[in-house]
Amino acid sequence: MDFQNRAGSKPGAGALMSHSDSNVARRERLRKLALETIDIANDPYFMRNHLGSYECKLCLTLHTNEGSYLAHTQGKKHQTNLARRAAREAKDSEHAGSAHRPALPQVKKNVVKIGRPGYKVTKVRDPQGKQFGLLFEVTYPEVTDETKPRHRFMSAYEQHVEAPNSQYQYLLFAAEPYETIAFKVQSREVDMRPGRFWSHWDQDTRKFTLQFFFRNQTRSYADRGAAGPGAAPDAPHINPMNPYIVT
Repeated sequence: MDFQNRAGSKPGAGALMSHSDSNVARRERLRKLALETIDIANDPYFMRNHLGSYECKLCLTLHTNEGSYLAHTQGKKHQTNLARRAAREAKDSEHAGSAHRPALPQVKKNVVKIGRPGYKVTKVRDPQGKQFGLLFEVTYPEVTDETKPRHRFMSAYEQHVEAPNSQYQYLLFAAEPYETIAFKVQSREVDMRPGRFWSHWDQDTRKFTLQFFFRNQTRSYADRGAAGPGAAPDAPHINPMNPYIVT
């Protein structure tokens, strides 16, 4: 057989290498390249087991000699695992650094107050349920479009302006850059059912409206019977520990 004139061969180059010969040559080239770039004595993933063969602790592969391991280190599998390990260690170090990093102190915004807003308070009564309520209209003409007024109820024991009185509570309205205003109302249970308590912010007129009703004070049948049929009803007593419970 003429090995010099085979298809794909060059004159004087001899026969083409077989598949196994090309693999041996490739692994030899990779081994020589690895010897130039890797110090096998300091490689953390290189390990010799009790059988005399070599293992890669990163890829969990088994190798018969050092050359096979060095060729493996230049392969795609080992390089991919090295990249994954480096990315995971970088992410873990970033999380560890953020966990030990001291929290930055919150800087309080310094807003120049321009005074109190205008307001109007109207007493209302439900003609059907005979519930007494209040309608608040607070005007904020200088607020920005992104600002929406806020409100909340505050117990008499939360404020430090007056002496605490369990018979009253406070309704607060706040919107920057105006000062926070508070209204002193009875310490009765507020009816929070739909239609009984509602609020609305009109951005066109810059007016915040809030209306609520108090729940009617009722007494149990046992209390009415104990007082006697002709006795006058007593005034309701307000529990100082919980002003929303009327006894």
